[in-house]
Amino acid sequence: MSNGVCLVAQNNADTNYVKQAYALALSILAYSPSTNISLVTDDDVPYNVFDKIIPIPWSDMSYNNWKIENRWKVYHVTPYRNTIVFDVDMLVLENIDYIWTHYHDLVFTSNVKTYRNELITNRYYRKTFDANNLPNVYTGMYQFSKCNNTHAFFVLLDLIMRHWKIFYKKYAPNKFQDWCSVDVCAAIALKILDNQGDTLHNDSLLSFTHMKPYVQNLTSTPTNWTDILPVDLDNTVIINGYKQSGILHYVEDEFLTNDVLKWLEERV
Repeated sequence: MSNGVCLVAQNNADTNYVKQAYALALSILAYSPSTNISLVTDDDVPYNVFDKIIPIPWSDMSYNNWKIENRWKVYHVTPYRNTIVFDVDMLVLENIDYIWTHYHDLVFTSNVKTYRNELITNRYYRKTFDANNLPNVYTGMYQFSKCNNTHAFFVLLDLIMRHWKIFYKKYAPNKFQDWCSVDVCAAIALKILDNQGDTLHNDSLLSFTHMKPYVQNLTSTPTNWTDILPVDLDNTVIINGYKQSGILHYVEDEFLTNDVLKWLEERV
């Protein structure tokens, strides 16, 4: 198949990421019902919204609670020539068919927004990027097409994620981050390959609302945004009185209540 969404989800002791992937798939199908969606996982999948369930190949490389170390494999297992990848703790609140008309070998966003639809300029979570002049890449949502250039990126991303401490010491020694991050690893790969240009989009093509609490311009910052910002459901998600649109990266599993899940199921 030519176009499709491919998600990677592995449950841990705290979070059911497969359920998050199910919610994300429902949100996609509510607006773009013909979208092909595959799920890469080694967990049981009690949902029938996915076109394909793909086992994680080449053994499970994850070693921490985030279980991110298999993310680079998405290029090699996606059944689509052109693929969109989302973090599974996201909801799609618009038709995404427009993305298929803007093919790129590989494209990430570098432009994310607050729940008030303000451009995020706060660098609280980006100190390592700034201190080491790394591309401001967000891997929460990206699109790629299968080709030699993209293959080279994912081969390098595999190497960096396997040996992240070595690469961090060379390419990100300042404000050293002592954990493996897909964003940082992807930024290092782009820097090594000198592949920024069209790869990072500053426009709204792949922008999303990023709900990490320290970048919401709140008077006081909570541990979890869900502790202080009310959520309502109408024809879209409403956070603290602001209607959400586009792509919502809700971040916190507490957001995905039974009410939200039921609301999504009723929309498909």
